[in-house]
Amino acid sequence: MHSIAIAAIMAGFLNIQDFISMRKGLIYAACCYSAWGLFPLYFKALQSIPSLEILLHRMIWAFFFLIGVLALRRQWSWLLDLRHRPRLLADFALSAILLSVNWFLYIWAINHDRIVDASLGYFMTPLVNVLLGYVLLKERLNRIQWIAICLAGTGVLWLGLQTGHPPWIALVLSITFGLYGLLRKTAKLGALEGLSLETMLLFPFAASYLGWMLVQGESVFLQVETRSQLLLLAAGPITAIPLLMFAAAARRIPLATLGLMQYISPSIQLILGIMLFQEQFSLDRFVGFIGIWIGLGLYTLDSLRFRFLERQSE
Repeated sequence: MHSIAIAAIMAGFLNIQDFISMRKGLIYAACCYSAWGLFPLYFKALQSIPSLEILLHRMIWAFFFLIGVLALRRQWSWLLDLRHRPRLLADFALSAILLSVNWFLYIWAINHDRIVDASLGYFMTPLVNVLLGYVLLKERLNRIQWIAICLAGTGVLWLGLQTGHPPWIALVLSITFGLYGLLRKTAKLGALEGLSLETMLLFPFAASYLGWMLVQGESVFLQVETRSQLLLLAAGPITAIPLLMFAAAARRIPLATLGLMQYISPSIQLILGIMLFQEQFSLDRFVGFIGIWIGLGLYTLDSLRFRFLERQSE
């Protein structure tokens, strides 16, 4: 990681102070993406608990953890502005729904031995972001970006032909997270405030539903062992801390570098799925992944080239 920053100093892009900041940013990004990549270990440990109940606990304890962070930082002023910004509330209500769908499907996929499919979804997300920008924001795509999207699309089509159905887990994960990222990109709130608002909006529904499950005897929280209960309670910091590290990294390193490092997460998930949890990864599936990876490689190289040309013109 340090070699990236050192090369930037030698090229004259950074001074020593910027180097120190960038080094911290690279560490934050590596820790954040590594933590997300290791999430299957956490959710596999909760496999005896229904995915929906895990999701409800994740919403509830993330809410309490984030409220604690806001209290420690005395960061409440942004809440007062929300009274005069109904459009912002509506946008975050939609992003909260997309986030909850993404969270639920990701938890379900892990607990139903579909980690490889989940990793594919996050490999595809950058290209989905580009396509959403073209469709919804009318952004222009260059030839290399079109080739990258076509290669990834061919890989998805191949996987669909081999299994008899589209890779729906990967598609839903990438589309929901892509749309979520698009909404967050255009919203005027920081990472901490945005996630806090989303959990505030989700908390009443999650708490009510979980309370109803407890009253009806449908919740397994009181029936599982203490270890599982503690792991559920830890869902708050486990959810929020990587996001806070991501926000810290985003302020310190270039977006192109941050985008390149995001492949750490699905790569770790893929390795865990194949090597640790012994999920099937046949040659036919590998061929489909190859198409998507080549598309990602072209897209990444094009992004780096654009960043370099930007630097040259400054």
